[in-house]
Amino acid sequence: MARARFVRVLGLGLALGMGAAEPARAFDLFGLFGSEEPPPAPSPAALPYAVRFQGVEDEDLLRTLQDTSSLYRLRNDAPPDGEGLLRRAEADAPRLVDALWGFGYYAGTVSFRIEDVVLGGDAAARHAVRAAEAARNRSLVAVRVSVDQGPLYHLRHIAVLDPAGVPFPAEAVPARLTRLDDEVPARSATVLAREAALVDHVRRQGHPFAKVLRREPVVDHAARTMDVTFVVDPGPKAVLGPITVRGTQAVDPAVVRSFIYAEPGDPYSPQALSDIRRSVSRIEALGGVRVREGTALDPDGGLPVFVDVTERAPHIVGVSARYSTVDGPGVRAYWADRNLFGGGETLRIDADLSYLGLGTDYYARRRKLAGIETNGLGGRLAATFVKPALFGTRNDLIASAFIGREVQQSYLSDATGGTVAIRHRFADAFSAQVGLDGRVGSDRDALGRVDYGLLGLNAGVTYDSTDSLLDPTRGFRVTASLTPYAGLGNSPDLLIAKAQGSTYYAFDEDGRYILAARLGFGSISGASLADIPASLRFFAGGGGSIRGYSYRTVGPIGPYQLPIGGRSLLEGSIEGRIKITDTIGIVPFVDAGTAFAGTLPDFDERIRVAAGLGLRYYTGIGPIRVDLAVPLNPDKQLKQPPVALYISLGQAF
Repeated sequence: MARARFVRVLGLGLALGMGAAEPARAFDLFGLFGSEEPPPAPSPAALPYAVRFQGVEDEDLLRTLQDTSSLYRLRNDAPPDGEGLLRRAEADAPRLVDALWGFGYYAGTVSFRIEDVVLGGDAAARHAVRAAEAARNRSLVAVRVSVDQGPLYHLRHIAVLDPAGVPFPAEAVPARLTRLDDEVPARSATVLAREAALVDHVRRQGHPFAKVLRREPVVDHAARTMDVTFVVDPGPKAVLGPITVRGTQAVDPAVVRSFIYAEPGDPYSPQALSDIRRSVSRIEALGGVRVREGTALDPDGGLPVFVDVTERAPHIVGVSARYSTVDGPGVRAYWADRNLFGGGETLRIDADLSYLGLGTDYYARRRKLAGIETNGLGGRLAATFVKPALFGTRNDLIASAFIGREVQQSYLSDATGGTVAIRHRFADAFSAQVGLDGRVGSDRDALGRVDYGLLGLNAGVTYDSTDSLLDPTRGFRVTASLTPYAGLGNSPDLLIAKAQGSTYYAFDEDGRYILAARLGFGSISGASLADIPASLRFFAGGGGSIRGYSYRTVGPIGPYQLPIGGRSLLEGSIEGRIKITDTIGIVPFVDAGTAFAGTLPDFDERIRVAAGLGLRYYTGIGPIRVDLAVPLNPDKQLKQPPVALYISLGQAF
């Protein structure tokens, strides 16, 4: 009989301790500095009081008790008389005991003292009321809440039963959901977290309506332990049913549907719904995406899915700035229409202006000796048009054009060109594209001037399984492209290959400790180094390459001690991303690599290495990155700064 009573009482304790407790209202910003609003002054019309908790060692428990207590929360709203004060204390008694149970203190007790009267029984209550009234208009009524936490109880055993009372087989419930390490406190939060994890696991197995029918905790006071039994109804197994897009106004719903890669009949899982939301969110014309499940299965066992979307304003204008101590300042502005013709088409125009220096730095003097005259100003004007979901398919039309002047430490390039391509999206994470790429221009560097015209067939693939664009914590990315160019006029034929991959591994579920690594490769064949336009050669160095070295200066050195780039590239980075708080993190890193004179990397050439430390400030849109990098073995022919500073939005890779 006593055992059954413990089940009933503890169930109430779990509900009140974690589910029905009133929200915290005692939090005061200035309380962080050890002060709070003073109670009202004594008056003839009310009985203001001062309340103090005693015997609580756990700060989290103390805050919970205060948030639960009417005496504490209403301390600045004085009762009119001693009866009102007594009622507050009496109402607090069961609530505070529930809060103790919620923290695993099932033998804990709470007592109240008003002035010098300890509450307990009718006589004590009458004395307490008189003692409180005696302080009217003279002083604050002294109220003390004495808490005896008692011993902390621990979880001993977790069992999972089906509605018929039969234990689930071991293969159906992973051991991690029921396994208990030594000394796990029997707290409501722990029990409810196991319950939520159990339901999530069953849902991941294809049961959308899984639920816990009963939670049956039993306390053993002699052993100071708790055993918990969950009775789980998995519900029917389901597949995805019809997928309905709702909320589109100016955007063609067929475009939205083309970004949904799940199909009716696919196995149901919460991850499948999450993937739908993520892929549809890639449509720039859409602002909000909500994926809802139906409340019942259809006759074929399918779960209807509803994709509710909201649209953004079609036009956007933006400005961004950047700065590096070695690469100089820059500013970029853009305008975009995110739904040009009603089919989710995007037209974006970007204007970029950069400034390399005043013309008196180390590289500027050598550029002048080499006959490369520039005032350090560079710029680029580009336009990009994307037509997604051609004819309702997963094919996208991409067209772009640019014109600009590129001013680098060792060369000057004037060029114009464009690309037309078709991209096919196999899945949200995987796409491939093929198209024509053409450009004409004139490049000048230490090897001379190259006037060129090129027309190429570009083919590339992209795979991205990461969980975030600006701050990935899991997954990997791979991009690769191959472009054979036919030379126009006297220009040589070229074959350019590029590939880059990065991977991210989180050591904990919250992603506070992450190991990130990147590897990049490139190769150009078909012509000698001097016949390849400088802007197409490979250079290493800079904020997105080997930090600490000046942008595009690492590689072969030519006349006038100017970098001339290479026909191949190999570079990599490794970072440890460590969150100290929810908003602050540090990132120690090492970068290495170089450009090579040959079409393939030659490891007889010196690999340049840099190391540094970064600071991250995490915001809602991504981390703000500040990196300090030091070149460890710079080329003595070049004047590299001893340290470089980089500031930008998003991780380095």
